[in-house]
Amino acid sequence: MNSDVDEGKFTACRNLIDLCRAELSKRLVSQNEVVDGILMAAFSGGHILLEGVPGLAKTLAIKSFADISGLDFKRIQFTPDLLPADVSGTLIYEQNSGKFSVRKGPVFTNIVLADEINRSPAKVQSALLEAMAEKQVTIGEDTFALPSPFMVLATENPIEQEGTYELPEAELDRFLIKIKVSYPSPEDEVRIVKTNGKASDIPLRKILDSEKIIAIRKLAESVQCDDKIIEYIVSIVNATRPDKKIQKKQGEISKYISFGASPRAGIAMLQCAKVQALFDGRSFVLPDDVKKCAVPVLRHRIVLSYEAAADSVSSDELIEKILDLMPVP
Repeated sequence: MNSDVDEGKFTACRNLIDLCRAELSKRLVSQNEVVDGILMAAFSGGHILLEGVPGLAKTLAIKSFADISGLDFKRIQFTPDLLPADVSGTLIYEQNSGKFSVRKGPVFTNIVLADEINRSPAKVQSALLEAMAEKQVTIGEDTFALPSPFMVLATENPIEQEGTYELPEAELDRFLIKIKVSYPSPEDEVRIVKTNGKASDIPLRKILDSEKIIAIRKLAESVQCDDKIIEYIVSIVNATRPDKKIQKKQGEISKYISFGASPRAGIAMLQCAKVQALFDGRSFVLPDDVKKCAVPVLRHRIVLSYEAAADSVSSDELIEKILDLMPVP
């Protein structure tokens, strides 16, 4: 950006983001990656999947963001007996009038917490997929637009297998990013234990509202990105796709991948890189912004092969190798 006024907007945006981080840190200890991931999804207009074992404050992080956002918030606890109507809504027959009326489900809100999303079967997942993909819900013969802004923040437990369902690739692809929530350090855990499980009682100020979030999204769209960096993003995404022509260049990467990321991953990486620039108060994207976003954007979009499972190779490790191989503009 050339004008001082525009640069002032980016500085003000960075200050607002820092304020959000500081407010969330009152409840969340050692969760910087989770906080930045949620803010990145919110300001990119996307959805986020948080994966981690129980007790790592995934749900608390989402509730805390809802508290500072000033937006409507609803929670859906996913269980094996959940029905699509429990998510999207249904038609109710009114005996007095002899007509059907629409009863909207909890998905009609700004922020949806899909808690333990992998505990529900395919029918429920498909009901949520329409909302995530198209920001709308079909009930009976009518289609209803969801409120704006709208985002799904989902959690899943990676260690339990009984009573869980694998999320379909089509749904995973609709999540802008996936964050793996790790254990805190011993020092941070001391601070967590001192809260005596009452961190959720700490009051938080409302920092954002729908107008501010939409304004930040528009500002993110205005962040400049050179064509060379866009080509860099595409080269990273292309490297996740098994291809005998480039297998020699990629070394052993190709044999570990059954299916790579779609062009939607490149779009997501560009959106996230622009928001990453906003985090630093910049009006332009750097290659480092792309590198910081690559793992959370791609880790859930790569389908690993049997060789990867046999050799205990993770998608994160493959993405890091790809970043090492790709020439930086």
